[in-house]
Amino acid sequence: MQEVIVEKKQSGQRLDKYLKKYLPAAGSGFIYKMLRKKNITLNAVKSDGSDILAEGDVIRFYFSDETFAKMKGTGVLAADIPAWAGEEPEIVYEDEDILIMDKPAGLLSQSDKSGKRSANDWLLYHCREKGSINEGFRPSVCNRLDTNTSGLLMCAKTYAGSRFLSDIIKDHSLRKFYMALAEGRMEGSAVLEGIWHKDEKNNKVRITAITAPADEKPEGYVKTAYRVVEKRDSYTLLEVELFTGKSHQIRAHLASIGHPLAGDIKYGGHPYKGKSTQYLKAYKLVFPKITGGFERLSGKEFIAKWEQ
Repeated sequence: MQEVIVEKKQSGQRLDKYLKKYLPAAGSGFIYKMLRKKNITLNAVKSDGSDILAEGDVIRFYFSDETFAKMKGTGVLAADIPAWAGEEPEIVYEDEDILIMDKPAGLLSQSDKSGKRSANDWLLYHCREKGSINEGFRPSVCNRLDTNTSGLLMCAKTYAGSRFLSDIIKDHSLRKFYMALAEGRMEGSAVLEGIWHKDEKNNKVRITAITAPADEKPEGYVKTAYRVVEKRDSYTLLEVELFTGKSHQIRAHLASIGHPLAGDIKYGGHPYKGKSTQYLKAYKLVFPKITGGFERLSGKEFIAKWEQ
């Protein structure tokens, strides 16, 4: 028999969700079968997996050592997590629950079928090296940036951190700012609204105008604001605030008004300083006023280095 005592950082999630992360090599069918047969119990009683975990709860596994080891697997400590010595993204902020990194251009946010390294791979490597991986939770990147967009990525190291970041992203209380170099001469500031459409086959977005007023925002609604920072010959440096978080939103929205990003060939831009990648940096995050467990981040502002 093996026993796990639930810590504060693991509380607040369903038992079955926790078990799927704690026993990464076990399928859902196996887990629910073990619950039904009381080979997995919560506080010494049978559970169907829907119970919400609280600090101090006791989970017991009535498995053989061999079965437990097989179902537990190696999880996030797998030996094939790549070494990153000398190639680490810069850490802008880190505490026991969250990490904010400055992702370089060219690095995937999360792994895909290409097999290339990702920011999420680095996060796992970093947490493993620091010994800060908690049982039952796999550290993960919580927002995404296009591969060739550099800048601030928020990552959860614990379930509590994941829930917190998810909430402030979902309710749009976290403010996200970018530095963008657009083609052409622009003036002042503006708020852009539109409807977002994505061509999945070609991985390309177009944004169309909202043609009629509505009581509720239409499906695919996007909102982007910009202000001019400075003019550079035939380009304009902009600070852009993203109110909705659709893929390619800034690139497509600026292209839709005739000002594609410098270097953004995909959306009608032209090579910039010999490069054919968009000049775009997720450079600033501003946290909302917060009470409770994450009050330490209340009103905090994090800024990444960017090319002047």
